[in-house]
Amino acid sequence: MKASEGIRTSRVIRPTLAEENSLSAQGYRLVAGIDEAGRGALAGPVVAAAVIMPYPLNTPWSGEIRDSKLLSPARREYLFGHISEVAVSIGTGMVPADIIDSQNIIQATLLAMKQALTRLRQPPDYLLIDHLHLPDVSPPQKGITNGDRLCFSIACASIIAKVVRDRFMVQLDRVYPGYGLAKHKGYGTREHLLCLQQRGPCPIHRRSFRPVMEVSGP
Repeated sequence: MKASEGIRTSRVIRPTLAEENSLSAQGYRLVAGIDEAGRGALAGPVVAAAVIMPYPLNTPWSGEIRDSKLLSPARREYLFGHISEVAVSIGTGMVPADIIDSQNIIQATLLAMKQALTRLRQPPDYLLIDHLHLPDVSPPQKGITNGDRLCFSIACASIIAKVVRDRFMVQLDRVYPGYGLAKHKGYGTREHLLCLQQRGPCPIHRRSFRPVMEVSGP
């Protein structure tokens, strides 16, 4: 029973090119998928990626693309390399904890997405975004609920954003040792919460997030 459920789940979560194919039929050539990583973390930045992939894409690894949360770290790194090699363009944006605290996580996420768009080598003519709507941008766009699980371009963006952020958190672990940042990447694991209670927050913790506020004191 569990095995069959797993098989059905894997079929449901495999992203497709349905959105991209529909847009191509309408004359859109450069479609950017956009997603973020780190929105729910307690420490570190939120990172966004915008990825324009070539179509049609016929590679031995394209069928392995998934929402980054469903992939192992090793598989994400593997696919990151392949996506980076064939992508028409990739842009990333990063917004630190102090801006998240001053503006709130949604606004910080939108800011990171806009940064990612501005860093594309070629301007896209259509945007496919995981769940959100980007205000004040010129290309037409579509927000797709669970887009990182359903849409190929968004899933590619989720992998790029996740790997970029994870690598940065490993670097931050050397700057702020003792919190286990390289392991949990700033998310609210039991280990991280225990470190917070024992050591208090460091400069990259998001003080507007409740678990951090609870140990910050007056």
